[in-house]
Amino acid sequence: MGMGTRRKKIVEEEPSQSPSLSEDGGSDSQGEGSEDAGSDDGSSRYEQVREQRIKENMERMHKLGLLDLSLKLKPPKKNPPHKKKKTTPEPNLSPQRRSSRIMTLAPVNYNEKRVRDSSSKESKELEIFIPEGTNPEFYTEEQEKFLGDCETAWELYVDGYDEDGNRIYDPIKGETCHQCRQKTLGEHTQCNKCELLQGQFCGDCLYMRYGENVMEANQNANWMCPPCRGICNCSRCRRGKGWMPTGNIYSKVSKLGFKSVAHYLIKTRRSESDELEGSASGADSTLNRLSTRTLAQRDAEDLRE
Repeated sequence: MGMGTRRKKIVEEEPSQSPSLSEDGGSDSQGEGSEDAGSDDGSSRYEQVREQRIKENMERMHKLGLLDLSLKLKPPKKNPPHKKKKTTPEPNLSPQRRSSRIMTLAPVNYNEKRVRDSSSKESKELEIFIPEGTNPEFYTEEQEKFLGDCETAWELYVDGYDEDGNRIYDPIKGETCHQCRQKTLGEHTQCNKCELLQGQFCGDCLYMRYGENVMEANQNANWMCPPCRGICNCSRCRRGKGWMPTGNIYSKVSKLGFKSVAHYLIKTRRSESDELEGSASGADSTLNRLSTRTLAQRDAEDLRE
């Protein structure tokens, strides 16, 4: 039976009640009472019809098997995992075995952290490594005399740089530095001996690599460039001598107390070459003494015979 049919049947069964009006146009008390009773009767009938409809729907769902299907589709309830209780380890009440030989000694603490040696770390940071070339690197006493100096320190990373601290490269107006091979703006040297492009050094390279001030060099009428003095340490000149390039080692040599890279190379390699020459001369003198002793022994044996 459809919803429309049931509602029509309910309407037909309900008696039509109209309030009786009195002569003066008002409704009497009997009419009001009957209207209230009719409204209560209508609400109870609606509840009965609603319950009947729910019952019929449940029976229909049961016949179709929808109730069992809905129960199967519900996910099973998962039991919450049991939390493991933290257990504190029981104290070891058994007597500790200690040898009588070590009972007087303090127990060893294996949890102590090793203290890093800051001096060894600094020495590793200041270690300078230059690969060996095809020829041994050494310098003469005359080259050490050609090391430059300056009266005023040169301020690095200012001349030839913009406001943001970036170096200005200009292929047209710039001048090529013999050391860094960059065509930049700023002060550059001019060699009074060769008067060639090899005598052009920018202010930063001249100060870091040779310990000289570019302004003082340009004011000196007898100034010679490092290639003319035989102390140039650029990559091209070093490879021409069979030596490997040094790389950027200015910060390390300055921490070691050297004025420039040239001062570090010449002073350290000069001492090494002196030691090699001393050891070689010592070996030669030892050989001479041995040969002289051998000749004297032979002369003595000849006299005995």
